Amino acid sequence: DHVNYTWTRTFILAGFTTSGTLQHLAVFGTLCIYLLTLAGNLFIIVLVQADSGLSTPMYFFISVLSFLELWYVSTTVPTLLHTLLHGPSPIPSSACFVQLYVFHSLGMTECYLLGVMALDRYLAICRPLHYHALMSRQVQKQLVGVTWLAGFSAALVPAGLTASLPYCLKEVAHYFCDLAPVMQLACVDTSWHARLYIAVIGMINTCNLTFILGLYGGIVRAVLKLPSAASRAKAFSTCSSHITVVTLFFGSAFIVYVGPPEIRAEGRDKLIALVYTLLTPFFNPIIYTLRNKEVKEAFKRVTQRINAVLK
Repeated sequence: DHVNYTWTRTFILAGFTTSGTLQHLAVFGTLCIYLLTLAGNLFIIVLVQADSGLSTPMYFFISVLSFLELWYVSTTVPTLLHTLLHGPSPIPSSACFVQLYVFHSLGMTECYLLGVMALDRYLAICRPLHYHALMSRQVQKQLVGVTWLAGFSAALVPAGLTASLPYCLKEVAHYFCDLAPVMQLACVDTSWHARLYIAVIGMINTCNLTFILGLYGGIVRAVLKLPSAASRAKAFSTCSSHITVVTLFFGSAFIVYVGPPEIRAEGRDKLIALVYTLLTPFFNPIIYTLRNKEVKEAFKRVTQRINAVLK
C-alpha cells in the first residue's frame, strides 16, 4: 500500500530527546569525549612516527587502528552533536546512505584489522625466531591494505541494497543512518534484507572473532610453556590491551547487529551504539598508552628531544 505515500528525498535523524540542563551536559560531555578521542589517536600516530623505539609491527598496526578510529568517530559524532543541539535534524538521503556506507566500511575494516593484530601477537610469541621475516614492513603494508579493501568491499552489499529500497517515511529513530533504523522507513517488506544483513555482518564478525580466539588459544598454550612466571606475565601483558579492545568492539557490535530484535525495537540500540561509535574510539588510546611502558618511555624520549631543540 505504499502508493499512498510520498517518496522522501530527505530523512530526519531523531537523535536523543534531551532538554535543559541535561541537554547542555550531553552536548558538553559528547564534545569533550570527541575532542579527547581525536587528540588521543593523533598522539599515538605522531608518537609512533616520531620515535624509532616504536618502529615495530605491533605499534605500526596500533597507529593504523588510531588512524581508522579518527575517521570512524568523525562519521557519526558530528550528527550526534547536531541532534543534541537542535533536536531532530534533516539529512539528505544521499548523505544518509554515504554515512551508512562509510560507517560500516570502517567498522568492518576495524574488524579485520583486529584479526591482523591478533596474528601479529601470535607470530611474535609463538614464532619469535621467524617473526621479523614473516612480518616485514612490506607484509605489514599489504595486510593493512587488504583489511581496508576487504572492509570497504564487504560494506557494498548492505549499503547498496539499502540505498536501492523505496522510502516513504522520514524519521530515522537513531542519531546517525544505520541499517535497521533506515530500513524501517522503506515502503516495502524488508525482512529478507534484514536476514541478509545479519548473515553478512554476523558471518564477518563471527569468522574474525573465531580467528582471533583461535590465535589466542595458541598464544595461551605457548605462554604456559615458558619457564618463569615473569616471562609469562610479560608475554600476556603485550596482549592484554588488544584483548580489551576486542571485547569492547565485538561485544557491542554483536548485541546491536546480531542480538535479539527486542533491543532494536525498544530503542536500546542507540545507547549500545554509543559504546562502539564513541566510547571504544575514546578508550583505545587510553588502553594502549596508560598500560604500556614502551609508549611512556617513547613519550619521554620525544619530549626530551623537543626540549633540547627548544633550548
